[in-house]
Amino acid sequence: MKNRKIFILTLLFSLSLILSGLFAECSDKWTRELSMQFKTVTSTAISPDGKWIAYVVRKPVMKGEKSEYLSHIWLVSSDGKINVQFTQGDKSCSLPAFSPDGKYLTFLSSRSGKNQIWIMRIYGGEAKQLTKAENGVIAYKWSPNGKQIAFLMRDPDTEEEKKAKKKKRDVVLIDKNFKYNHLYVIDFSFPFDSAFGEKRITKGCFSISDFDWSPDSKNIVFSHQPDPKLNTRFIESDISIVPSDSGKIVSLVKRPGIDSSPLWSPDGKLIAFTSNGGKPDPVGQVDIYIVSCSGGNPKKLADTPDRSPRLIAWSSDSKKIYFSEFVKTDVFVLSIPINGNKPGYVTRKSGVFGNVSFDKNRKHIAFTYELPELPPDVYFSSVKSLKLKKLTQINKNIKIPPMGKTVLIKWKSKDGLDVEGLLTYPVNYKEGQKYPLILNIHGGPAGAFSKRFTGGPSIYMIQYFAQHGYAIIRPNPRGSTGYGAKFRHLNVRDWGFGDFDDCMTGVDKVIDMGIGHPDSLCVMGWSYGGYMTSYVVTKTDRFKAASMGAGLPNLISMVTTTDIPDYLVAHLKGEYWDNYNVYEKHSAIYRIKNVKTPTQIIHGQNDWRVPYTQGIEFYVSLKRLGVPTEMVAYPRTPHGPREPKFLMDVSYRILKWFEKNLRNKEFKEQKCCDKCKDKKK
Repeated sequence: MKNRKIFILTLLFSLSLILSGLFAECSDKWTRELSMQFKTVTSTAISPDGKWIAYVVRKPVMKGEKSEYLSHIWLVSSDGKINVQFTQGDKSCSLPAFSPDGKYLTFLSSRSGKNQIWIMRIYGGEAKQLTKAENGVIAYKWSPNGKQIAFLMRDPDTEEEKKAKKKKRDVVLIDKNFKYNHLYVIDFSFPFDSAFGEKRITKGCFSISDFDWSPDSKNIVFSHQPDPKLNTRFIESDISIVPSDSGKIVSLVKRPGIDSSPLWSPDGKLIAFTSNGGKPDPVGQVDIYIVSCSGGNPKKLADTPDRSPRLIAWSSDSKKIYFSEFVKTDVFVLSIPINGNKPGYVTRKSGVFGNVSFDKNRKHIAFTYELPELPPDVYFSSVKSLKLKKLTQINKNIKIPPMGKTVLIKWKSKDGLDVEGLLTYPVNYKEGQKYPLILNIHGGPAGAFSKRFTGGPSIYMIQYFAQHGYAIIRPNPRGSTGYGAKFRHLNVRDWGFGDFDDCMTGVDKVIDMGIGHPDSLCVMGWSYGGYMTSYVVTKTDRFKAASMGAGLPNLISMVTTTDIPDYLVAHLKGEYWDNYNVYEKHSAIYRIKNVKTPTQIIHGQNDWRVPYTQGIEFYVSLKRLGVPTEMVAYPRTPHGPREPKFLMDVSYRILKWFEKNLRNKEFKEQKCCDKCKDKKK
């Protein structure tokens, strides 16, 4: 019997080697199937002593009827010698956090239904469910003394509402009967031999977004907005404190605009947060402030490079605050002193640093790092002297084919503004040869193209296009993040004009470099990039094909149907009824008769950010005008594909459209290389 088991295991292992060999042959070129196989890391957490790093690996599951993502937690030692999968099963696990004593790891999982907090010893064993939150847990944090966990839950339906749903009488009253996010706390003692009660510690007509514990575990500071709407997050948020055993809520920072993301200093004296400074700015300008935990006037710290920081943690001596921020096409970790001095860089190596976490004493840092040619992995370093120690190889089983190289290029726009972007060459590029060029415009408008890996899954699979002989220019026009607040505000009341020039001069730059063919141009973009695509085809016919993804060609109908109207109003500096001509001027739909470019429309049917009807308006208009067009609609899809099968479909649809209208041929994907076919025979 024993010999038979060994034989079967050996046979299965041999078959796996053969299959992996076949796959390796198939992966000598970039396909969308290959890109979808790249796993990603979504978060990291370091144990208090810095010896372990928990990280979350996400991968798509697309077998049979499934089209979803599965996330699991892995545990790697900081010396890299041990790397094991910590959670298992067909239910995702996320948001790992070590207990303050480092002996346990908590995480969120829906394995019992809705997302709940689970706990398990770091050396393994059975996981125990800590919460039974009726509506599931949104986020959570350990108390510093390790005796409590605070978490956020959205208000569940009342008994009356449950009955109404059951009887199909659940009428929705818009902007009424909000469901707010509120704080709850669980108390427990080791070794978890009893059930834990959940105590609600906040209530009222406000919704909590972020929170943090005081060092003595007696209080919780939190940011909150008057309702849970996404639009409100752009215009109003305040900060308050509540005792961790419930009690009176004390207002700490209350003024116009956004005050959010509070972090309590280790010495217990100060609270750091990000703020508009009492002046609402939905376009996007926030700075780092500190305030005494007993109240008083907040103090603004020095400007950060982009004035869009994301707070991470305080230093252990309470003298500075760590944050991450876009700096042009890089994403760095920086620190800012509370004495008013300028920020300093913790990381300076070009690339994208993400998913950052620190140990208790802030001596060590874990993060993911990636470059256009380098997939993301988990790295570890001392904070004092940064050296990138790679701890994982989450995509080691994937053979990476030859890539189209990506370089940073710079140019001057029509008005002399300095602009830059990322240019990806075709795979197997030959110097002196001109190639079809795709202009890929990002969303936002305060988005940004950064030096992320270009081979992984995304709406626009860059290497997939490069494999088929296209060069791709991804500009960061005025309005983009990463170049400072002034640059980000340059496209206010200027949509479709200065930013249009920034993109066109970027295309001219690539043509002047001798890479892009002037008669073989295509354009694509999602969200604001879709808006710009619609504007491009109404202002020029130099592009042979266009693909508008979740675009907004009609700003008048957009501002009254989107879930973030204040963001649009801020960019156009007024309501449409007072500025009708401005909204019309910046809307592509009002010059639709100019369009000659074959234009594809792609949209999610459940999109509230840019309503589905925006795509319908442009598609129907083009069709009635006789302009070549098609519309691809994804069911169940909000503002961008959430299902991996749909995500994998987008680039294929676009490439097929481009090939048809640029090269006048029917595009057919090569499913398998000749070598692989021969082996299968």
